[in-house]
Amino acid sequence: MILLCRLALATLLLAPRLLAAQERGATALGEAVAGLDVTARVLLVGAHPDDEDTQLLTWLARGRQVETGYLSLTRGDGGQNLIGNELGPLLGMIRTEELLAARRLDGGRQFFTRAYDFGFSKSAEETYTHWPRDSVLRDMVTVVRAFRPQVIVAVFSGTPRDGHGHHQVSGILAREVFDAAADTVRFPRSTTLGLGPWSPAKFYRAARFAPQEATVAFNVGELSALRGQSYAEIASESRSQHLSQGFGSLQRRGTSMDYLKLEASRVGTPAARERSPLDSLATGWNRFGAATLPAASRGALDSLDAAIAAVRRVEDLTAPWTMVTPLARVAGLLDRARAGLPCPHTGYAAGCFGVNGDLALSLETAQRRAQAALLSAAGVLVEATAPRELLAVHDTMPVTVTVYNQGRGDVRLEGASVWMMDAIGPGVSGEATTVPPDSAARLTLPLQTNRASVSWWMERGLQSGADLFNMPPFGWPQTANIAIGEDRVSETHTRVALRIAGESFIADAGPVVYRYADPARGERRRPVASVLPVSLLFEDEVEYARTGVTINRDFTLSVRSSSSAPRGVTVELSLPAGLTTDSLVRRVALPPFGGATLVYHVRGRLPAGRHFVNAVATSNGERSVAGWLPITYEHIRPLRYYRIARVQIEAVDAALPRDPTIAYIRGVGDNVAPMLHQLGIGVTLLTPELLATADLSRYGAVVVGPRAFAASPLLTALAPRLQDYARRGGTVVVQYGQAEIQAPGVLPYPVTLARTAERVTDENAPVTVLDPRSPLLASPNRITPADFADWVQERATYMPTSADPRYQRLLEMHDPGEPANANAVLVAPLGKGAFVYTTLALFRQLPAGKPGPARIFLNLLAANGKSGAPVQPVP
Repeated sequence: MILLCRLALATLLLAPRLLAAQERGATALGEAVAGLDVTARVLLVGAHPDDEDTQLLTWLARGRQVETGYLSLTRGDGGQNLIGNELGPLLGMIRTEELLAARRLDGGRQFFTRAYDFGFSKSAEETYTHWPRDSVLRDMVTVVRAFRPQVIVAVFSGTPRDGHGHHQVSGILAREVFDAAADTVRFPRSTTLGLGPWSPAKFYRAARFAPQEATVAFNVGELSALRGQSYAEIASESRSQHLSQGFGSLQRRGTSMDYLKLEASRVGTPAARERSPLDSLATGWNRFGAATLPAASRGALDSLDAAIAAVRRVEDLTAPWTMVTPLARVAGLLDRARAGLPCPHTGYAAGCFGVNGDLALSLETAQRRAQAALLSAAGVLVEATAPRELLAVHDTMPVTVTVYNQGRGDVRLEGASVWMMDAIGPGVSGEATTVPPDSAARLTLPLQTNRASVSWWMERGLQSGADLFNMPPFGWPQTANIAIGEDRVSETHTRVALRIAGESFIADAGPVVYRYADPARGERRRPVASVLPVSLLFEDEVEYARTGVTINRDFTLSVRSSSSAPRGVTVELSLPAGLTTDSLVRRVALPPFGGATLVYHVRGRLPAGRHFVNAVATSNGERSVAGWLPITYEHIRPLRYYRIARVQIEAVDAALPRDPTIAYIRGVGDNVAPMLHQLGIGVTLLTPELLATADLSRYGAVVVGPRAFAASPLLTALAPRLQDYARRGGTVVVQYGQAEIQAPGVLPYPVTLARTAERVTDENAPVTVLDPRSPLLASPNRITPADFADWVQERATYMPTSADPRYQRLLEMHDPGEPANANAVLVAPLGKGAFVYTTLALFRQLPAGKPGPARIFLNLLAANGKSGAPVQPVP
């Protein structure tokens, strides 16, 4: 019995953390009131989700109530995953959510461009071969014109000292967008969602690593009296949300300095040493004297400072009801001031230009703060709940909007609205009712949708020939998401019309949620999402088969209904020539919200090449060709990855080692084991705990997954057992590690990695055979140049710079213009067996179904020389 878990795209099914409801209490109230007259905005620019300066972000957003955004050029799709097996676009989804979880803690906003993280890059020049420069810059211009920051801060220098080519490009383009956002010749309004030019006032670069160059220094270790933590502590908690990258960290206490360097300014010559990046900038309502407004709106705007001062005169966070009437007046003034501007409430003030656009955004920010403060002071909680988590397209579900009045005065509920997907929804409706203190009122509204909740940036895939996501067609609501900001893109929306202390206003009440009780964790909340009425999902997206060997394999297809009514479903399977099954057409009857599992036993042979198995479902006259895979982790909101109901079969001309049984110890982001199983290898998954007592003599080889030693101290302690197994005649194959691989005893002989480890990031880099007579290149498969064709993302990663001479070296490879490196495959003969350490990016190639890397991996499993095949020189 093969002990093989399905690893490809498997997920850790944990109950998600309780979704934050409406922020309430003294902290939320105090911060909202403090920000009522702060109109400044600051935008940080980096390359990846974990590049942001969370200390600066927190110090500004939580400490100074500055609207502070982080623009990440990518979603981190090309990185590695320490918490699961998701890589590529799935990892990009996870890292997007990790950023949003971080922003909920540090108070920042979140933006992205459409650039796809294609993996490590060594220079800006290489990066530009993947990212069309003007396309990425245009996205950045769109964000700057939408967010309208007074200050831009580049996380990186834009020079080779940044290391990663993505970092360099983010630093270069951050400086360029400082000027380009105002250039309507290079970037006409029509190319940036109709947004007009914007000129930020100041441009800084982070100087954390060069404080001697800084022009401003500030203590992020300062204590927030409202939160009882320093901004550095909050920032540490925020940064710890990047769990997929292993960034969980201790919270820093005490003095902690952060530094910035001013590089450009449009507000005169600033002081040599500033106290804040906002020095020399007006940040209050008095800076909008030049705005063009009707008299009523101008009067409201000019009255704001006095009204806010009235709130602060009675501010008492232990008796917040005393603040209700002055807060209601501020909310009313903000509404009347905003009503005088012609641009709709889109979230990015399209249609308002110059100072009026700046004012529109500042008023909308203040409206959110004033409404949040008013609800908190009045003891009002609004929530929208649904009876289930998933809503099928074209189905309807009742949503209950509840207004709880826990304050001291009456509240008037004048209507509500709920809708899915789009930023702008229907007007409020429902019978008005008064909600006395210590009571609640409810409205029940229908929720409908005409499309599934798909990650908007992935709906149309990548551009041909570029690592850039396609923008949705002009006019589609999703087109605006790049400007709205990812933190305000939601699958569902709720708005309520309320009247408090004589002022009527419409408040955003957040997403619709499904509440349920987990016996072990208490109340759980999941955001409601829309899904396909019928979904189809094969277990795997990519599988291997061997040519000349009869396939005798089960394909499992999950058919799931999310409809509230019974459905009859007809499923049609299509197979490539050479394969047959017992029944290509099957019919199933699904109850409401039910599912079925169809198992197709497929037989036959395939010629070398790529082939596809496809499934189509028909129900109620509608066709479905896709399904969704849940991605659920404790620290982020639930995700759903949609994929076509198709299995790609890569038929490979490959022979197996004489003993095709292995023990496999999984590593980080590791989907290799099931691919080896499909090739005919008998795979037993061993944990480090099982390795301690397992009878390894049963296996022809033991394989250690990528970065497994970093993930398990126990495995490091058991490294001598692996080497002893090799000495007794076995083969050990260890896939790449990082610094941990240099620890004494992990490998049989020492290796050394440079501080910035060497990589071959060009997946097409030439490969030179160093030992043509090596059995590893000839048996059981004869390795040829064709086996190094069509790789993905990279050739090798974290390569040793030097290695003990007792290792045999097989291959040399390097990126153009860099020194030769012969350490991608190191073979150490040990006793009767062999120990192989390889930094070839096989963990990326095998899950992608690449034929050459599969043949190479099979040869590594026969490194002890027991394949039995004759050795002939490799050309």
